[in-house]
Amino acid sequence: MAAIDREPIERRAEALLDQLEAYLWAERKPPVPVEHIADSHFGLRVCERSPEELLGAPGAPALGPGEVLSGLLLPSRMEIWVNAEEAEEWPARRRFTIGHEIGHWVMHRGQQPLFCRGSMVREDEETDGPDIEEEASIFAASLLMPRKLMRRYWERCGHRHDAMCKIFKTSGAAMGKRLHTAL
Repeated sequence: MAAIDREPIERRAEALLDQLEAYLWAERKPPVPVEHIADSHFGLRVCERSPEELLGAPGAPALGPGEVLSGLLLPSRMEIWVNAEEAEEWPARRRFTIGHEIGHWVMHRGQQPLFCRGSMVREDEETDGPDIEEEASIFAASLLMPRKLMRRYWERCGHRHDAMCKIFKTSGAAMGKRLHTAL
């Protein structure tokens, strides 16, 4: 699969952040309020659902052994469903999944519904999945960890990876990858 040009996706995430109303993100500092963006900016309701409920969503794909759905976008219902078990265990992954689904909303909403397997919604690596999954993950990283803020806070926190994870409320894997693309 051909490499995806990250720059246009990065610019779309930056443009979204630039157009947010002050009431959504007044201070313009991390962490980016991804759930409020989904809800108040796009009108997308974020719902936590059990893995079984995700599989029961209209049009849900058949999964292989050990596969789970991390999230899905149901455009006709204006909903983002997030795997409740993953959300409880890994709050940073929940944020990334919401950002990923917002990426689908912004870039791919004509293709509905969109189901994201755990192996596709990866914070730490690009996948061999469809291009739209990689695009949505690039968008999520750009949205949750904007370049301008990454550069500013990297200096402020003394180049400490762990501090960056706390500031941006992301996983270590997602932050590690983003540091390579944003700095």
